[in-house]
Amino acid sequence: MEIRFQTKEESNKQQQEEFLKLSKVERFYSFLRLSERISKFPVKNKVDKNKDNFVIIIKSR
Repeated sequence: MEIRFQTKEESNKQQQEEFLKLSKVERFYSFLRLSERISKFPVKNKVDKNKDNFVIIIKSR
């Protein structure tokens, strides 16, 4: 594990550069993983009125 001391702007730039190094497919899967993680993030007064309305299932090879 590496600890770096950098500004928020430097950190954001580094994250963006690393993301842009990924292939288009890897970026898409990264977006899907992020979307899934965000949906599991605890929020106050969460409403599930559209639960299971649209589901994407990605099976590993």
